[in-house]
Amino acid sequence: MFKSHRFRRGATLMLVVSAITFALPAAVPAQAAAACGTVNLADNAWVGYEADLAVVSYVLKNSLGCKVVVKNISEQVSWQGFPTGQVDAILENWGHEDLAAKYITKQKVAVDLGSTGNNGIIGWYVVPWMVAKYPGITNYKNLNKYASLFKTSESGSMGAFLDGDPSYVTNDAAIIKNLKLNYKVIFTGSEAALITSFRTAQAQKKPMIGYFYEPQWFLAEVPLVHVTLPKWTKGCDADPKTVACDYPPYPLNKVASVKFMNSGSPAATVIKNFKWTNADQNSVAKSLAVGKLTDDAAAKIWVDAHPAIVKAWLGK
Repeated sequence: MFKSHRFRRGATLMLVVSAITFALPAAVPAQAAAACGTVNLADNAWVGYEADLAVVSYVLKNSLGCKVVVKNISEQVSWQGFPTGQVDAILENWGHEDLAAKYITKQKVAVDLGSTGNNGIIGWYVVPWMVAKYPGITNYKNLNKYASLFKTSESGSMGAFLDGDPSYVTNDAAIIKNLKLNYKVIFTGSEAALITSFRTAQAQKKPMIGYFYEPQWFLAEVPLVHVTLPKWTKGCDADPKTVACDYPPYPLNKVASVKFMNSGSPAATVIKNFKWTNADQNSVAKSLAVGKLTDDAAAKIWVDAHPAIVKAWLGK
């Protein structure tokens, strides 16, 4: 399985299928496996999503004998797989009201399966050592006063504001422009690179400000401090060019194709019932990112420790 490492943009449906063949667990009767069939799950590019995917896939394979096919594709492109049948479910959706309107409301090829139990927060963060040394740095109104601290060879005369993968959907460049902040967005290339940058900045007492989010296991290691931006209100980010407010709260949810949910597969029940906490996700994500465990090994630890929750997902 691909290791993941957050928000994607894309227009063309390009599905890259992981080269995985799952052996049928000996304990699962053949008739149960046949009833479950094949389940096509999107794998979006951040480790929290991989934690969801690892645990759900493990339960589907080992409790129901499903054949799980993982599609390593970007966040927005995943939705394009619903009408074609190439994607049965997205396990962690961050907003995307436009895509929900298109595929759920208008085309009626997808359905909202409700909360994952996780609450998402996206925003601007600084490393903790800076907060004590530079009072007021967590208020955006003071950021220009500190911009010179963040200058790098890439940002020139401006402060460097670090983002992750260039394909992540962010408002940061527009927010910086519209709030008249003397900063330049610099892409680190991935979630892993962004985490490494924050970790190094804290350890070596180097200035750093950048984009980050919760739930995320790394915040237990380095408690990044959220920068206060103008409060998000409905519609303040409607126009990507004029946005000058913080990110909205994201109650994370699951989305699945209508065809899959009507198929009678017991996997549909598990995905609909799947729900856990930020702490649950962070524990599995840390096993993957820090412990370097395989997806199945990380999932097994969590599943073995939470039999009652898994039983509820199975509808038993």
